[in-house]
Amino acid sequence: MKILDNYIELLRPIVEEIFEEESSGHDISHLERTMKNALFIQRYEGGDELVIGVATFLHDIHRIMQNEKGRYCTPKESLSKIEEILNSVDFPKDKLSLVMHAIEYHEVYNWDKNVKQVEDIETLILQDADNLDAIGAIGIARTFNYGGAHGVNMYNPNIPLITDDSYSEDSDIEASTIHHFYHKLFKLGDNMNTKTAKILASDKIDFMKNYVDVFIKEWNGDYK
Repeated sequence: MKILDNYIELLRPIVEEIFEEESSGHDISHLERTMKNALFIQRYEGGDELVIGVATFLHDIHRIMQNEKGRYCTPKESLSKIEEILNSVDFPKDKLSLVMHAIEYHEVYNWDKNVKQVEDIETLILQDADNLDAIGAIGIARTFNYGGAHGVNMYNPNIPLITDDSYSEDSDIEASTIHHFYHKLFKLGDNMNTKTAKILASDKIDFMKNYVDVFIKEWNGDYK
């Protein structure tokens, strides 16, 4: 068994318990898919497999804290909990800081000039892997799932669809789920870090744009 597989099996019951009641699209199945995305990218782009795998499996602890506190929580706020979890499974001390760094900065986007930009391949791959699960067919399902869990309307045609760079991760709840596609999701293809992720993202973005076009036409009863 790979070292990574061994640690994931040790972490799984802990993670399952933490994410047991998560229902907004950031559940353990998201963690599993993100990890698979990340390890696929790592085979082509390099980086520390153990750091990448464990970081992806733990990257959304802050989402659970957010649900508990009723406010947006940054990934940085989850680091003490993550350190506690990793220490409980005797995770290598020399890799602990690398995992925590990747998680802290995994929601950094290169369109946001007010935050620190990162260059280490482990963090860049985690960003790409997480963003890949936010787009395509799975991304559409997760976006509507998240909107429903937070009381966001599917679409509000009375509010313009903003396509500029005004989105930030800690912004208020979107005007509608369809607005979120324009504010953020359509941009993710151009903001992938690695060549591998850019290739994977291309078809996913095209699929989403086609879906949203059809959605708006059906909303407006435009069957021409």
